[in-house]
Amino acid sequence: MKVKEVVEALNLKVFSGYDGLSNTITGGYTSDLLSDVMGNAPPGAIWITLQTHVNVMAVATLKDLSAVVLVKGLEPEANTIQQSNNEGIPILGTNLQAFEISGLLYNLLNTK
Repeated sequence: MKVKEVVEALNLKVFSGYDGLSNTITGGYTSDLLSDVMGNAPPGAIWITLQTHVNVMAVATLKDLSAVVLVKGLEPEANTIQQSNNEGIPILGTNLQAFEISGLLYNLLNTK
């Protein structure tokens, strides 16, 4: 499934990284600990987090993630947006809690 398909299906806001909307999603990962994501998120995953700072993009790039979803209506910092655009990794947003969007994403990815 492509990032743009998830954006449409889950009504996510696209903050940045539009060039990566055609990235393929291979799974999902939910965590707010950068070290946990670095150690455990699989390449191609869409990462759900409440972290908004530029280090999110460093981890997303290192792990070759497909996209990042910010929860609870949070918005990325300006330098995070810039890095997202540079790397082609979309930053998406939702007003939902991490638990809720994780469940919706899980169901979406496992019904296709």
